[in-house]
Amino acid sequence: MYCRPDDVLISLKLPRKELERELKLELAVILYQRGALSLGKAAKLAGITKREFLKELAKRGIPRHYTEKELKEDLEFACG
Repeated sequence: MYCRPDDVLISLKLPRKELERELKLELAVILYQRGALSLGKAAKLAGITKREFLKELAKRGIPRHYTEKELKEDLEFACG
């Protein structure tokens, strides 16, 4: 039996406006978790700020990827 994509979307029982937001957030989290997207790109895909995305990751127990490049940028920022 073939299941149409519309059938899946209808079964989610979310208002259409909320559905798009939720699907983008889920996709962003999964791609970030796999290392396919940076924090900034994932937050942008989800349509939220980096801070909001970090809160979402924490809520889900997903650790933040922290690269050497990010550490260098943070140190440069902190040192002025």
